[in-house]
Amino acid sequence: MRFASAALPTIVLLLVVALGYLLYLPGLSGGFLFDDYPNLEAMGHLGGVTNWATFKAFVFNGWSGPAGRPLALASFLLDDNTWPSYAPLFKPTNLLIHLLCGLLLCWAVLLLLRNMKTVTEPQAQWVAVLACSFWLLHPYMVSTTLYVVQRMAQLAALFSLAGIVLYLYGRLQLDQAPKRAYLCMTLAVGAGTLLATFSKENGALLPLLILVIEWCLPRGDKPAWQWRALCLWLPSIALLLLLARYVDFSANPWPSRNFNMIERLLTEARIVSEYLLHLFVPRIEGNGLYQDGYTISKGLLQPATTAVAIAFLLGLAGLALALRKRAPIITLAVLFFLAGHLMESTVIGLELYFEHRNYLPALFLFLPIAYYGVTLSKHYRMLPLLLVGIGILLAGMTYLRASLWADSGQLELFWVQSATESPRAINSLAAIYMRNQQFEKANALLEEESKRLENSSFLTARLLLQKVYTGSATEQDFAQTAERLQHQQFDAQTVKAVRKIVDQVTTGNNRDYALYTLSLLDTMKESPVYGQFPLFVRLQYYLRGKLYRFLDEREPMLQNYSEAIRHYNQTDSALAMVAEVANAGYYTEAMALLEQANTLLAQQPDHTLKRSRASYEADIANLRHLFNNAIEQEARP
Repeated sequence: MRFASAALPTIVLLLVVALGYLLYLPGLSGGFLFDDYPNLEAMGHLGGVTNWATFKAFVFNGWSGPAGRPLALASFLLDDNTWPSYAPLFKPTNLLIHLLCGLLLCWAVLLLLRNMKTVTEPQAQWVAVLACSFWLLHPYMVSTTLYVVQRMAQLAALFSLAGIVLYLYGRLQLDQAPKRAYLCMTLAVGAGTLLATFSKENGALLPLLILVIEWCLPRGDKPAWQWRALCLWLPSIALLLLLARYVDFSANPWPSRNFNMIERLLTEARIVSEYLLHLFVPRIEGNGLYQDGYTISKGLLQPATTAVAIAFLLGLAGLALALRKRAPIITLAVLFFLAGHLMESTVIGLELYFEHRNYLPALFLFLPIAYYGVTLSKHYRMLPLLLVGIGILLAGMTYLRASLWADSGQLELFWVQSATESPRAINSLAAIYMRNQQFEKANALLEEESKRLENSSFLTARLLLQKVYTGSATEQDFAQTAERLQHQQFDAQTVKAVRKIVDQVTTGNNRDYALYTLSLLDTMKESPVYGQFPLFVRLQYYLRGKLYRFLDEREPMLQNYSEAIRHYNQTDSALAMVAEVANAGYYTEAMALLEQANTLLAQQPDHTLKRSRASYEADIANLRHLFNNAIEQEARP
């Protein structure tokens, strides 16, 4: 390999980008998965996104994070504007974003090395191309690129990279054009952070990530301390203070999780160490999205790898700090990775483990390999071949993984077979049996696994759901489920399963099942596990309303629907319940709920409405007219 050739790095970069596109092509045919559905189905709630009102309703009412992620949601409209949709419409856009991130990473590394002034320009170009190639072609990035909804993580990385590039470009202008330099750097931090954050909340880490980069650059050419204090230190400290507000060492800080904060921090030490293992020793596929069976650390030695992981991460961070002057490239790679995990892998009560959380933190992780591979190549002639070999190995594994992602059904089956400790994976296997009409096999599987994973409330609820579906559930099954749920760990999926039980019961003709389900809801409401969870508290009123509607008991039906409207406190939810009651022929009760919805609308601020206030008022007036006519017709002899 001739590192001195001026055109060759550019040619290789273009070939790598083209190769990346080809490697991912098999995976573009895969379907939607898990979080794709709840995040994208809102496109079809109002008949598709066809005007400003529906655009506003979809884009500015995201629920995945505090910022709503409007930029990411708007980007999905590039591919389709309604639901149900077709996943291969969305995946090419994700792939293009991935390739663009790779190009920006190459540019960022080149500008970084120009700021460091430790290598020649030809060497810097080769380092940039190699560092970009290792990240772009790494199989770990497949699960982010081919998982449609993770465009949110991709866009956060894209805008963060754009900010880093503009910052480093501006920094190079400090001597010749200081005004332009400070304008570029300020725009990089300000606009980059806003755009990244409105794609996904970890984009708010950009000032801190740039601060890490700045800390690893030569001291002589730094921006003025006043600018650094205002644009880098101040937002970084503000972010850390915001994260500090999440610190809660109480016994049960997150009712929806089966771990507390200490357990989460201990477990995340193992998880972040595992991320590093799989980034440097890649594999084709693991447990995928079925990570709910990951063993939670209950103490430093429970399991013993917890203490090992903590010692490893502390040692790694200490080594990075110690090498700042002698090997700033290594310091940058390590501290950037750790800083990139500050939001999703520390004190916020998110689920524990997801590969896509490494998309942004791993950007510079392979930079030391590329840097020392290029700078030492003059002394070790085989190094260029080794670097090429690493790239080929990564490319091959990425192709195999993308091919596995081409069939979502087979992919989920692969995950199910490997994630033996995951209740969600076990449930998915049971669902496969159910789809194949193997009802006894499905029930037997959940019976056995419920005994083995005795704390899983999800498996308990799903077993009852399956029996209700096949009509084999008995009163004893409902009673046993209620008893077990009082003592098992909380799982949000359990609440969804109970909702599906109610849906199944109310579409059948078994009144006994409805009565048994009401008793089940009574027990859950009084339990210390579910009775304290706001989502279940408000949902159970709605579910009771549906059950009493099925039983044709008007007074308790109206009472529970009314309580549900009060607890949900959203006009859209209220009108949906009004429609349910009216469609069942209960016009007097629907009118009462409609007036409650009208009162709620008057109290709800405009910015929380998904449509214009006038459109709601028009709908309510129209419904009031229809209900009055229906009530008058019922009153006629």
